Amino acid sequence: MSLTLQIEGLSCAGCVGRAERALAAVPGVTGASVNLATGRAQVEGEAEAAALAAALDGAGYPARTAAATLRVEGMNCASCTGRVEGALAAQPGVLEAAANLAAGTTRVRWIAGATTPQALAQAVTRAGYPAEPSEASAPAARADRAEETAALGRRALLALALTLPVFVIEMGGHFIPGVHRFVGATLGHGASWWLQFVLVTAVLAGPGRGFFAKGIPALLRGAPEMNSLVALGTLSAWGYSTLALLAPGLFPEGTRAVYFEAAAVICTLILLGRWMEARAKGRAGAAIARLAGLAPRTALRLVDGRPEEVPLDAVQAGDLLEIRPGARIPVDGETVEGRSHVDESMVTGEPVPVLKTEGAGLTGGTVNGPGALVMRATAVGEGTLLAQIIRMVEEAQGGKLPIQALVDRVTAVFVPVVLAVALVTVAVWAWLGPSLALVAGVSVLIVACPCAMGLATPVSIMVGTGRAAELGVLFRRGDALQALQGARVVAFDKTGTLTLGRPELTALDTAPGVAREEALRLAAAVEARSEHPIARAILRAAEAEGVAVPPAERFETVTGMGARAIVDGRDVIVGADRFLAAEGVDLGPVGAAGARIAEAGRTPLYLAADGVALAAIGVDDPIKPEAPAALAALRGLGLHTVLVTGDNAASARAVADRLGLDAVVAEVLPGGKVDAIRALRDAHGPVAFVGDGINDAPALAEADVGLAIGTGTDIAIEAAEVVLISGDPGAVVRALEISRATLRNIRQNLFWAFAYNAALIPVAAGVLYPVAGVLLSPMLAAGAMALSSIFVLGNALRLRRVGAAPAMRPAAPGAPRAQPAE
Repeated sequence: MSLTLQIEGLSCAGCVGRAERALAAVPGVTGASVNLATGRAQVEGEAEAAALAAALDGAGYPARTAAATLRVEGMNCASCTGRVEGALAAQPGVLEAAANLAAGTTRVRWIAGATTPQALAQAVTRAGYPAEPSEASAPAARADRAEETAALGRRALLALALTLPVFVIEMGGHFIPGVHRFVGATLGHGASWWLQFVLVTAVLAGPGRGFFAKGIPALLRGAPEMNSLVALGTLSAWGYSTLALLAPGLFPEGTRAVYFEAAAVICTLILLGRWMEARAKGRAGAAIARLAGLAPRTALRLVDGRPEEVPLDAVQAGDLLEIRPGARIPVDGETVEGRSHVDESMVTGEPVPVLKTEGAGLTGGTVNGPGALVMRATAVGEGTLLAQIIRMVEEAQGGKLPIQALVDRVTAVFVPVVLAVALVTVAVWAWLGPSLALVAGVSVLIVACPCAMGLATPVSIMVGTGRAAELGVLFRRGDALQALQGARVVAFDKTGTLTLGRPELTALDTAPGVAREEALRLAAAVEARSEHPIARAILRAAEAEGVAVPPAERFETVTGMGARAIVDGRDVIVGADRFLAAEGVDLGPVGAAGARIAEAGRTPLYLAADGVALAAIGVDDPIKPEAPAALAALRGLGLHTVLVTGDNAASARAVADRLGLDAVVAEVLPGGKVDAIRALRDAHGPVAFVGDGINDAPALAEADVGLAIGTGTDIAIEAAEVVLISGDPGAVVRALEISRATLRNIRQNLFWAFAYNAALIPVAAGVLYPVAGVLLSPMLAAGAMALSSIFVLGNALRLRRVGAAPAMRPAAPGAPRAQPAE
């Protein structure tokens, strides 16, 4: 086998040699050549793609990867998803594939250059599941699914209409006395059998033909799945009955009977069950539909000062748009004129409208209040926040949780085992009681369909992540759902996470002989080049006091410490006490002033010029109003809460005491936050870290689950698995509640799915018949199988009611609290 890979980071012949040696060392590789000009590697042999990618990563020349979503038809059970994933995994270069039964999609990732989405779709199609790359828009895809659901409904209703007469003729006597005598006196039992044959054949050849079109080829390929079980069961009942009708001489006296009604009712019940499943799946994905429906179809674009209604697709970045009272904001942008309150609850989950004035940001899909606005579009189409939210939710819904691995292992052998059990059942009953052999064998085939197993996890993920998005919580990866519910520690950054992130200068104590204006002038000159919130506070204070800020040269920042620059020929530094200590500056009298600032719960900074401490600067960043309730709710859930910050220890402790945090780790650089996360994990268990800044990115990546405040930096958001769209710390509680509820829901679904099969397969096989006279009818087996899937879907839909209010109640007096760190 020959495989082509695209490699990053090649810059010289030495790189080529190292990449070739790394590839050649992989077991199964018989030859490897790397081309520096094209950045491609040609690999010969039978090595696994994942091993090749790992080898290149280890050598420092990672293979480029690509990903795509395939829309797959015909997936009905967990066995189907396993077949689809297996077909993709067998393709050259594929690293991972995850099929989602609830969504009817498969997410696949491969080494770029090894294959194409079209080739992958063809491989899935050859496996018996028609597939195509998902390039259609979300509304178009939803429209297709709605049409498929409608078509399934028509098939189910036609099957019901054809089956009802058969059921009444054959089974009516069990419910209404005299029906059998009436049929015998009018039609005659022979004619009734012929009528049943015609109607049931119409059911199987018409509405039920999909079972045979998919199930029989899968059986012949040696990869049986749910359709194979249904096809075998209905075909056995129909075939036995047809022989009894056409060739009665083949059967011993007294054993001639027909089971046409079983074949028809099985087919009809399963079609009705699938129709109900499809409708429930549509409701499971309703959150995405609601999010997508937030964007209006048109916008009022200002052309020469006059509004002109244009399609939303025609809006471009830079266009001026008029937003009328009560209208939805079409795209992301900024306010250039007007004043109004905007309801952003559909995106952030926060119910209070936000005041928007000139310069304020606007988000597409939110609703304008009573005022009129003029905005400038800054992001359109796929670049808007709403589009990014939808994309994140769809990716999370397509993911697999670690708990799904158990289901995959079971379903890989489930259908073959069921076929074996059915054969053994028929053989045993053919010896013990031939008249029961067919009934027992068909019941085993029908009752064991693994639909509920396949739906148990993905449908809960769909509903849970969709509900989370409605509450302003974005799970960027599905597995973050499982990881978050296992967290035992929640660690917070301070500035911008628990505080408003808009500090104000509250104190400026100078050394003897240093004028306040001079100290503020030098500090503002250095901080004028910085984007840190504290720097903005110093500049606002200088502007408010009318201090002229001189230019600064050779500006540089020291992450987690402070900043320095040359101002009026003097070497000026502004930062934490550890920064001045590292520079050999003695704080002298300003050290005591800084200590008093820290004791008051404010952040102390120090100003020095040419190695002499000039002033202590106090900055206060108010705590977010929602933070106390959020921290109380987390403690009420038994979680250990910790503050991890680069701020001064005294001010950090003051904030922690006001919020009731269990422990504080202060005065740490970004690397120190990583060490703190590791120490907390060793002491207490899995850690969730909440942050918003660039300096939080390493800790967000190190934590078991990183939660980024959506109002923070892009780097922090990229490093996190969960994004809290609003700045409200209460969103952490909502995220945790949704995570726990979703995993609890999945466990309930899996218990039901496994318990159902474990209990009913032996009953269907007839183990209770010798002692209790109980034998499961194939019709009841079909009904039970359909109801198991409906139960799983209905249980998952309960997640749509998960809300924020119960979780945000403060802990009751005397409620247990996590123990503080030692």
